[in-house]
Amino acid sequence: MTDSLPEDIADVLDLVLDPDEPTHIALRRQAPHLRVKSRCNCGCGTAYFELDTDAVEPAPMGPGTVVAADVQLVTETGECPGEVLVFAQGGYLSWLEVCSWSDDVEVNLAAARRWLQPPS
Repeated sequence: MTDSLPEDIADVLDLVLDPDEPTHIALRRQAPHLRVKSRCNCGCGTAYFELDTDAVEPAPMGPGTVVAADVQLVTETGECPGEVLVFAQGGYLSWLEVCSWSDDVEVNLAAARRWLQPPS
């Protein structure tokens, strides 16, 4: 999706932002202008972004913070141990969050990336 982001984050954004949904199309256009400001220290893969808002238009959404994308993670065995959330503030990508609902299955960005891939 972009060379400015780490590959794992770029891949997950590409997988969760629907290329046919108008709001997601606008958010996808922002990806080349994103930089990772920080990541969660727990190892989950959550990343907070910096964005040059002068370089891109905001997505058509309200002025507050919204969940722009919410995708449940499903393992190879059919378990649903967590989700990936993409947040936007004022129409601009703000952060990507990897959430765990399970104590039995490790949920992190690498696992999310694997589980989000379409079956071959």
